[in-house]
Amino acid sequence: MKLVHAQIAKSGFGQYPVVQTALVDSYSRSSSDIGFARQLFDEMSEKNVVSWTAMISGYTRVGQIGNAISLFDQMPERDVPSWNAVIAGCTQNGLFSEAISLFRKMMLLAQATQHRHIRPNQVTVVCVLSACANTGMLQLGKCIHGYVYRNSLGSDSFMSNALVDMYGKCGSLREARRVFDMTLKKSLTSWNSMINCFALHGHGRSAICIFEEMMQHGEDVRPDEVTFVGLLNACTHGGLVEKGRYYFLMMTQNYGIEPQIEHYGCLIDILGRAGKFEEALEVVRGMKIEPDEVVWGSLLNGCKVHGHTDLAEFAVKKLIEIDPKNGGYGIMLANLYGELGKWDESAR
Repeated sequence: MKLVHAQIAKSGFGQYPVVQTALVDSYSRSSSDIGFARQLFDEMSEKNVVSWTAMISGYTRVGQIGNAISLFDQMPERDVPSWNAVIAGCTQNGLFSEAISLFRKMMLLAQATQHRHIRPNQVTVVCVLSACANTGMLQLGKCIHGYVYRNSLGSDSFMSNALVDMYGKCGSLREARRVFDMTLKKSLTSWNSMINCFALHGHGRSAICIFEEMMQHGEDVRPDEVTFVGLLNACTHGGLVEKGRYYFLMMTQNYGIEPQIEHYGCLIDILGRAGKFEEALEVVRGMKIEPDEVVWGSLLNGCKVHGHTDLAEFAVKKLIEIDPKNGGYGIMLANLYGELGKWDESAR
């Protein structure tokens, strides 16, 4: 990037605002260069709304949301993309309340006659629906759905997926299913969203029914790793051991998908809850990636349900190896030693 920048400077194009904005955008894509991007931005003699938005987007990409919001507040004028940049940045970095607060300000501004052009568009709405989904704000989500309907923003799967996700995560499964059924062209994301909605709320058989419906579409939609996380979660909450085994094998053998830690964690959780500890340990031993806290935690939960204290001790020791500074694991181990009558170890 610096070689390109040097060439631009030599050629004399470096003083053009459009070139300066492009340089700010390029440098701001790396956390190590974000400071230099800001220096270039500050040195610009002519800043327009695109320049400001480029710098704000750069801050959000590297997780510096405080700087992004501060710069946004200093903007002399704002357009819809600049509002979208800061709202999307908050959502993507887990600052859901801040995203919703900014959206409310944008809506109030849009109601003023002189700011009618500042109206939330599809990108704005999708970001805020994600924030509603993650905070459980169903009523606001419903209001936004009304805005989508009134402004004809919901004609594609991009918007319907966001609505399904919001209703599903907020526990309104009937409404999620209604939006899903009304989606004419369902993408893989649409199917995955609906499967995950049912799985999240313990409706395992409903999640499986959606998957089976999806499979009837033939080659149009092919399940991916996200599909199988949803299915395995559905089997976990529903205690569907045989189905869990079946889907894990289907994923690896039929679709050639390499299991990730989430898939292993779900399968071990299914087997542990069912008391099938030997099989669960076989899965752990056969893992191609290092077991993490999710895996050992899943095994530990099964041990607690079935009172398998010896294996629970082994799982807790593994958790302590992974995170020795977590005092909670030490307390768990001391309690287990007490249950096993190992008072000397418990005292340590």
